[in-house]
Amino acid sequence: MCSNGNPNAKISKIVDQIASLTLLETADLIQQLKARLNIQDIAMPTVNVASAVASPAAATPKVEEEKPAEKTEFRVKLEKYEATAKTKIIREIKNIIQGMNLVEAKKFVEGVPKVIKESATKEEAEKIKKTIEDLGGFVVLE
Repeated sequence: MCSNGNPNAKISKIVDQIASLTLLETADLIQQLKARLNIQDIAMPTVNVASAVASPAAATPKVEEEKPAEKTEFRVKLEKYEATAKTKIIREIKNIIQGMNLVEAKKFVEGVPKVIKESATKEEAEKIKKTIEDLGGFVVLE
């Protein structure tokens, strides 16, 4: 619109011509305008609308988030055991590790230190550790 409120005929004609362009023609027009007017490409910041709507507090950084994330997966490792508890620990290892027979469990226990379980949840790892330690073994969670 001109300063007097009436649309400029020249501008209206250009707008009509731009509106009739195909997508490829529009992209070509943009490239030519950038070149002619010396306009640099600018990286536009992207906003994830779903997360911004779900938690508006996520936009403001929290001091608490600077703490390292709590570990969610643990490796349960049998370090050693009391000699008197060997048979009980062999039986328990056989029960914990699916598909292991008694002979394999015996070799496993005699070859300590050995990993009992990889990628165990915190609760599962603590349960295994308590069970083995109650029998006389020494377990480390990594």
